[in-house]
This record gives sequence, C-alpha cells and structure tokens, in this order.
Amino acid sequence: MIKLFLSLEWKSFLRSASFGKSLGIKIFMGFLSLYFIGVFLIMGIALYPGLKKAFPDNDPLLIVNSIIFYWILADLVLRFFFQKLPVMSVKPLLILPIKRRNVVNFVLGKSALSFFNFLPLFAIFPFGITLILKDYPTGSVLVWMLALILVTLIINFLNFILESFSAETELSFLPIILLTGGLYALNHFNIISFNEIIGQGFNAIYQSPMLVLVLVLLLLVMYWFNSKLLKQKLFLDSGLKTIVKEVNASNLEWTKNFGDIAPFMKLDLKLIWRNKRTKSSVWMLVIGLLYGLFFYPQPVYQNMPWFFVFIGVFSTGIFLINFGQFIPAWDSGYYKLLMSQNIKYEQYLKSKFTLMALSVVILFVLGIPYVFFGWKILLAHFAAAIYNVGVNTHVILYGGSFNRKKIDLSQKAAFNYQGTGAVQWLIGIPLLILPMGIFALFYFLIGFEIACLIMAVLGVIGIVFHQKLMKSITTKYLESKYKMIDAFDQNN
Repeated sequence: MIKLFLSLEWKSFLRSASFGKSLGIKIFMGFLSLYFIGVFLIMGIALYPGLKKAFPDNDPLLIVNSIIFYWILADLVLRFFFQKLPVMSVKPLLILPIKRRNVVNFVLGKSALSFFNFLPLFAIFPFGITLILKDYPTGSVLVWMLALILVTLIINFLNFILESFSAETELSFLPIILLTGGLYALNHFNIISFNEIIGQGFNAIYQSPMLVLVLVLLLLVMYWFNSKLLKQKLFLDSGLKTIVKEVNASNLEWTKNFGDIAPFMKLDLKLIWRNKRTKSSVWMLVIGLLYGLFFYPQPVYQNMPWFFVFIGVFSTGIFLINFGQFIPAWDSGYYKLLMSQNIKYEQYLKSKFTLMALSVVILFVLGIPYVFFGWKILLAHFAAAIYNVGVNTHVILYGGSFNRKKIDLSQKAAFNYQGTGAVQWLIGIPLLILPMGIFALFYFLIGFEIACLIMAVLGVIGIVFHQKLMKSITTKYLESKYKMIDAFDQNN
C-alpha cells in the first residue's frame, strides 16, 4: 500500500504542468537546505567548546537543557508558518478499496520525514558525540539525544493539531502567536518558569533514562490525536466538502462608469473581498501605506535620497505587486468557464490594469502626508507612482502570462505560498530593482530632480503606448490560453 502511495505522488510530481518550474525551485531549496544543514552542523560542533569558554564554571549540558524551552517555541512558530501537512489528493482514493487508516498513516508517516525533523539532528548528534568524548555516561547521553528527537516529533504533530484548530479562523496565525507569545511572557516575567521546568525535566531524563517513556507516551498520544482528526476529515460530505458561507452583498454600481470592463471589475472586487487569500491584498495596503514610517523618521535615511524611489515604488505599488503577480491564477478555479464565454480577452486584462492603476493613484494620494519629512520624498513618490502606472502594471501583466499554478482561494492567507513559482521570484527584478537602479544611476550622474524626471518620463511613455502594449500582452495570453487551462485543471 505504501508503495502505491509513493508511486501516485511520484507520478503527480512528474506529470504536473509546473514540473519544470517546480524542479528549479526545488534545486534552489536544496542549496538552501544544505546551507542550513551546514549552519546546524557547525553549531553542534562548536556548542560544547563555546559554552565551556563562555561559562567555564557551568556544565554545558545543563545550559543546553535550560534553553530547550526557547527552541521549542521557535520551532513551533517556524513550523506553523512553513510546514504543511503532506496531504495527497485524497478525494479520488475515497472511492477505491483503500482503508482510511492506511491513508492517514501514510500522511502522518510522511510528515515525520520532514526536513524540519531532520535539521535538529545535525546539531544534536555532534553535541552528543562531544559529550561522550568528554567522558559523559554513554547510555545517559544516548537517551538524552533520543529525548530531543522525540520532542522534535512531538512538535511536528502538535503543529498539525494547532493548524487544524486555527484553519477556520480569519486570522489563522493568531492562535500560534497567542500561544507562544503567552508562554514566553509567562516565563519572561517569572510567573511560570517554563525554561526551568523543561530544563529540570531533561536533567531528570539524563539521570534516570527510564523517564524517556513519558515522551514516548506523549508522542503516541499526539499521533493518535492527529490520526483521529484526519479520519474525521476524510469524508466527501464533511471534512473535504467546501464550506459554504453566507455572503454579504455590496453595492458596486459605481463600476458601471468603467464601461465594458465593469463586469470584470465587479468580479475582481467580489473575489478580493470574499476570499481569505485575496483579502490579504487589502490588508497589505495598510502595510504599504505605512512602509515609509520605518525609514523616513530615521535621520540616516534622510541622507539617502536615491533610496526614496524604492520606498515610493513599494508604497504606491503594494497592491499592484501583491495582487498583480498572481494574475490570472486568482481565477484559476473557474478559468476554463471564463474562457468558454464570448468575451474579449483584452477587456479581461484591461479590468486588471484599471484596478491596479487605481490602487496606485489612491495610495499616492493617501501618502501625500509624507511631505512632512521633506519635499524630495513627495517628489520621489510622485515619480514612482507614474512609473508604476506606466511601466510596472504592464510588466506584471506580461509576467502573468507565464503563471501555471492553481490557487485555492479558500486557504488561509498567512505565509501561504500556493501559486508561487519561478515567475513570482523573477518578477521582482523589473518591478523593484530595475527602477531603483535607473533612479540611482541618474541621481549620482546628474541629480535628484533629473532622476525623478526620468522615472516620470518612463511612466508617461508607458501610458502613451498603453494600447499597443496591451495588444502585445493580450496576444501573449491568447498564445498561453490552453496551456493555462490545462495547468489550472491540475492540483499542484
């Protein structure tokens, strides 16, 4: 049975429309993994001599035990945002003579092979071997190492339990933040000293190895609870059924002023407001609008005018970047239906362009108070806004023609990388780095005002040639139309 599951996942990986792009990202992530492995390995080797040098009168093992609590908190937070349960596409399996128990055990077993579970080993083993070489009792050290491995697996399954209970909330990351933040605060203010409790627990396991059975029992409980939760969801009419919620209608009659693109704008606005993933684009507007406050109040940045345009592009273009990079993947759920209608593709793309251009204008107007920090800042934001409308809108629409990854709009927004591919990584170069480079070049060669003028002129040129650029972009989308339909039909 396990061989069958592995075969299905391997075929899903090879036959995906995004196989080439996913492979490139996996190679990049492989190098990143090697980097972290190296970091943990060096940390494990240097931990004993480093602690002995810094605290010559203390036992390094006792020091490590006293900080395990902080490692548990950090590991929980990182796993919650970056580690997802490796659930296969189980709906087709429910009509086959495969026991649900086998499916659940495979999914949970696969999660135990996560990189997050292997990474701590590269620090645990070198430190443990060092302890043995320093004449610590071999049996006690091996049990201590086993205890850390068991804690790693307990955190693994605890993470999935927390994800399960927070998945239905709008701000799904709040439970983990409240839990870890609350535990840290209780420990920090000496209300409950968790670091001492856990440290003493590991000291006790080191001294009495049989106590490791407590962690074994806790791990079995976590596995059983996860198994129970997954079994409850493996029903088409309950756990895997799409949740239907009552939708609050809003008055979008004002969109009629945009003529033939009004239906598409209504569709986009409803999509943004009614789904978790797209709604995050709205909340990102606040972050973009206030982005300058991280830099402008600090005197050091007042002497870096060449940096103003980067903040301007990001601040006025935050919606353009966050929403635009996933065009047309936002509509992937019904893209086939949309393409079967008697509509002009240019109207569809024009509605996206209009929405992004309007967001740039609104964010610039709302950001006018930045003039309080200097007129140069306002001038840079104005030039950046024109550049965003004339250049970056077309760049991001063109980049969207290469999108091949489906997006599930019902999934939580926080740290959700679904739909992200090589396109999203590469598009940042022309969107942010290129305008900053152009501005810096003319700023250092000629001056600030001329650099702003060049940026504005580039934006105006893009606006003047908008129709021709849109025709070229539309042609590119039409060429990729059927490839997108095929790709969006698949679960990546």
